[in-house]
Amino acid sequence: MEKKLTALSHLFVTVFLSVFASLIVVPAITDVTMFALCPGSDECSLAIYLSGFQQAVIGLGTALMMPLIGNLSDQYGRKALLTLPMTLSIIPLAVLACSRTTNYFYAYYVLRTLTAMVCEGSINCLALAYLADNVSDGQRASAFGILSGISSASFVCATLAARFLSTGSTFQVATLVSMLAVVYMRIFLEESIPDQVDSMTQPILKEGDDDVLKDVNGPRKISVSKKIPSLGDIICMLKSSPSFSKAAVVAFFNSLAEGGTISSIMYYLKARFHFNKNQYADLMLIAGVVATISQLFLMPLLVSPLGDGRLLSIGLFFACVHAILNSISWSAWVPYAATALALVTVFAPPSLRSIVSKQAGASEQGKAQGCISGVSSLANIIAPLIFSPLTALFLSEEAPFHFPGFSIMCIAITLMIAFIQSLMIETAPPTSGDKSSSDCMEV
Repeated sequence: MEKKLTALSHLFVTVFLSVFASLIVVPAITDVTMFALCPGSDECSLAIYLSGFQQAVIGLGTALMMPLIGNLSDQYGRKALLTLPMTLSIIPLAVLACSRTTNYFYAYYVLRTLTAMVCEGSINCLALAYLADNVSDGQRASAFGILSGISSASFVCATLAARFLSTGSTFQVATLVSMLAVVYMRIFLEESIPDQVDSMTQPILKEGDDDVLKDVNGPRKISVSKKIPSLGDIICMLKSSPSFSKAAVVAFFNSLAEGGTISSIMYYLKARFHFNKNQYADLMLIAGVVATISQLFLMPLLVSPLGDGRLLSIGLFFACVHAILNSISWSAWVPYAATALALVTVFAPPSLRSIVSKQAGASEQGKAQGCISGVSSLANIIAPLIFSPLTALFLSEEAPFHFPGFSIMCIAITLMIAFIQSLMIETAPPTSGDKSSSDCMEV
């Protein structure tokens, strides 16, 4: 037990450092983008469309990569697969650490787009699978909530640091911390492989006692191309459990709303209330502090009496209310006040992941989390295609009617759909263990 706690503590430190490095640049990136593309302006359609295009391309890449990464981690270990995204994430940060001129921005834009296809969401996906390897079913919702709380605490520290650092220093610190995260993970984090059979000779899409294919000379290695889960494999896994498939629908609409928020909210606040880097940081800091307290202290107390299904629905309902308040903001203080709802909106992601985890067997946690991450990435492809044009249109003088927050209101409607679907999820664990989805993954 003590060994497991030590392993989890190293995982939490790794996640903290990685999230810190990725989030410390968020308050500054909008100003950097605007300065590089439309200097001296508070409105820039080019910036909105480029950000939306980048988000869609990243979503396409991650939709393909997440199931593969999760699948590979079931065979070769979580630590081995964590190394790739954590290392790649350093490269674009280092570019803007050197300079924020237009040419450097475009270099960052291209590198960020390419590396994020592997990095975006994969660290969280693998961390969830690592936790599932080391935590029992009954404690998983609390453990996932604590992991989200660690991420929120890192979010707070990163936002606070960004509030007081210059833009150039922000990217330099992000680069150093991301390098430190990789070194720490490689030195201290213990490997976690669900199936300790000779994984290097085990086919990735087949489970069971006769996984190792043998010939007269012994085990035969399977080529990597045969280990990539097909679309049919993913669809079959989604159909393996009604709760799993319903959770995937919730994940899709929730991620569609999150993707829409990412592609629109900062540009909306800048155009509507002239927000800048410091105001973004203040807003994110408030949300982060509230989320950290909720996930580390409140959520563990509520999991047992309410269950992860009800917590998911509560989180989605108040996320919808939060989006509505932002869409009709009549003063600059309204977005600040609305962030208090983060106390309950943060229940949704860990609760959803806990429900998914309980529908998969011990040797399928990477597949299950990767599958849901792939569904979320698919939503991230679609989100900017919908919400970026809507945001640009309703912030321009050509809007069909005056409603600057119309795209945010559409996000609220999307969250309401996710909330309604969440009420239909039956959270009882499957009775067949690994069998249902393993049948889908055979080759």
